[in-house]
Amino acid sequence: MSITPSLLKIVACSTVLLSSSVLLHIHAQTSEPQSAESPEYWYQAGQAELQRLLSQQPNTGRAKNIILFVGDGMGVSTVTAARIHDGQVQGHSGEENYLSFEQFPAVALSKTYNTNQQTPDSAGTMTAMITGIKTKAGLISVNEHSLRANCESSLGHSIPTFLQQAEQRGLSTGIVTTTRITHATPAATFAHTPERDWEGDMNLPEEAVANGCKDIASQLIDFNYGNGLEVAMGGGRQFFIPANGKDPQDQQPGTRKDGRDLTQDWLTKYPASAFAWNQQQLRDLDTRNTQHLLGLFNRSHLNYQIDRDAADASEPSLPLMTETAIKILQNNPQGYFLMVEGGRIDHGHHAGNAHRALEDARELSAAVAAALAMTDPADTLIIVTADHSHPFTIAGYPTRGNPILGKVVDNDDSGESTEVPALAADDLPYTTLGYHTGRGFAENVGGDNRYRLPADGGRHDLSTVETEHSDYHQEVLVPLSMGTHGGEDVAIYAQGPWAHLFSSTHEQNYIYHVMRHAMGFDAGR
Repeated sequence: MSITPSLLKIVACSTVLLSSSVLLHIHAQTSEPQSAESPEYWYQAGQAELQRLLSQQPNTGRAKNIILFVGDGMGVSTVTAARIHDGQVQGHSGEENYLSFEQFPAVALSKTYNTNQQTPDSAGTMTAMITGIKTKAGLISVNEHSLRANCESSLGHSIPTFLQQAEQRGLSTGIVTTTRITHATPAATFAHTPERDWEGDMNLPEEAVANGCKDIASQLIDFNYGNGLEVAMGGGRQFFIPANGKDPQDQQPGTRKDGRDLTQDWLTKYPASAFAWNQQQLRDLDTRNTQHLLGLFNRSHLNYQIDRDAADASEPSLPLMTETAIKILQNNPQGYFLMVEGGRIDHGHHAGNAHRALEDARELSAAVAAALAMTDPADTLIIVTADHSHPFTIAGYPTRGNPILGKVVDNDDSGESTEVPALAADDLPYTTLGYHTGRGFAENVGGDNRYRLPADGGRHDLSTVETEHSDYHQEVLVPLSMGTHGGEDVAIYAQGPWAHLFSSTHEQNYIYHVMRHAMGFDAGR
């Protein structure tokens, strides 16, 4: 290492604490322009980070509120790529950037396997986080003694969820997602079923009906813990509207066989309740006087963030839904529990479409930022994690600031950018981002075609392909009809009361136990 006189001067003064103003200045530069970097900057930044962490004291007070953010499929490589992409969107090189949650004081790792699968699914993983007990893939808040898709085997094996327990203690509760509200992750907070696909009553097989199992949508409406759910927002209107009814947006029939209009049942069940199906209705809502909100903003999943037309008021953003949920939940002086899912990160990865996955990860980061602005870390525990990862890679040796969605441009022997795409051993250019499994290469396909691409693995000549286009699908090694999940650990980021309990590599079900402790459920605090 070459030691310059100016760096020696800094080292000699390293025992002197930097002033608080300098510490705050350096810490605030989460996206420092590359041109401002220097050996002195890096040393000062390292000292500032050290002093910031040395000054932290564990918060052992009782958490009044807990917000659990789940980036579905948001593994560590996704966080890294989203961080760089976010920085580049802001006009920086990107690598120096931070997402809203990345400097939370507590960071740990979560082991995501299901009891019967090395690489997990979302039903089993969310069940672990919300009940404290690991279970099989495909099961929603029932234990591993159940057989998947077998109602009779699941009877008597339901596991109480943290959301249900919060309601029983007088707290308000809410769930927000960009997927169908009946999808695996949100469903695990309020429903119990041996099959994640039993979202509506038309999905129930004869065996399930005969043995009394209920579909997930009806379980949401029939939820009978405490005062009932205060907030439920996402997609999936089709499962709430009868087959002889009409969707409020496109006038298409619903899918319910039992004739129930669950949106009307919600309004009948709860006093001071509201049902919203578009963004404008959500913006117009009187949150101070609304006690129970059901928001269903699409027949199926909400659109990806970049596919929402700003002129179309049908779908709200994840930050807007998060803000609205917190406003309603804050009406309860006893506190609240809120689960917020960025669910379509996972779907972008399943489709092999990194651009959409990263944009939805950025949206989750924006939702966390919105929550931070509305809460106090002294009494609110915020946890950001993922249910599982994806086989999503960042590879090659791209030069600093190279577009994260672009082709690899590496450095020459002197360490300077070659300014031309690097070529692999097959003399073809390649991208920084890629997948191990999935549908594979596709160039700028729009509309529904991006969800039904044929498997197309192997290498392709990307010389004239616009890989930064939102409809570009990265190459894969193993062609499959859909990308699989990844089995590696995912990160846990936390701040607020008892966040310091996240400190090592934990089993995923540990998250539930920290939440119980933080709210004093075990000690009666």
